[in-house]
Amino acid sequence: MRHLDPSASARTGVPHVRLHVPERALTTWVILDVSPSMAFGTADRLKSDVAEGAVRVVSQLAVRRGGRLALLTCGAPKDRVLPPRGGRRTIARVGRVLDEGVAPDGPVDTGGLSRALWRVRRAASHHGLVVVVSDFRGASDWQRALRAVAIRHAVIAISIVDPAEVRLPDAGVVVMRDPESGAVTEVDTSSSALRERFFEAERARRDALRGDLRRAGARHVELSTRGDWVRTLAEELR
Repeated sequence: MRHLDPSASARTGVPHVRLHVPERALTTWVILDVSPSMAFGTADRLKSDVAEGAVRVVSQLAVRRGGRLALLTCGAPKDRVLPPRGGRRTIARVGRVLDEGVAPDGPVDTGGLSRALWRVRRAASHHGLVVVVSDFRGASDWQRALRAVAIRHAVIAISIVDPAEVRLPDAGVVVMRDPESGAVTEVDTSSSALRERFFEAERARRDALRGDLRRAGARHVELSTRGDWVRTLAEELR
């Protein structure tokens, strides 16, 4: 009796009962950073390899139980956008995009992550899950866009880091090149003072990143190019 629809029953003269079907299908939006800085790694694998694996894991989980998956890339001269779809074909389409790899060395659009987040904010009208996979290096103009996305959606930020980015190894005089700007510099890594300043600067950057993600309402997962990143990701997504 509590589920009777009075309007439909009165209009037709036949008792109508509402059937409440819970909404279980979830749309997952994955934003993948393919900028040249992702093609770096000094441990077991490249950052792009970890990012690709994380996207594949999230994609498999996203299409279970009728869920839909969308993929956006950023950091390359031309962004790729796969609209929300479900089923095995979606996994295959995502795999083809991942096989393209990272963008070639050269100038990149530093505002790509922010633009991708705003695109998701406009396109995703219903509550869903947004997963950002990036090393979060370069421009930091994405905070406002991430906060806007987190108002409506659950957000997971997966940051990829390499041990050499955390602590500079003692390798003597090394010539370093920024893959995105092309800038070249010579560094004497045998200087303990230089390595300590490098470590402190990187620690401050990572602390600032964690603070930005926390204030935006995103859940932060850090994966390393060293060790079993799958176990770390599984524990966070369990």
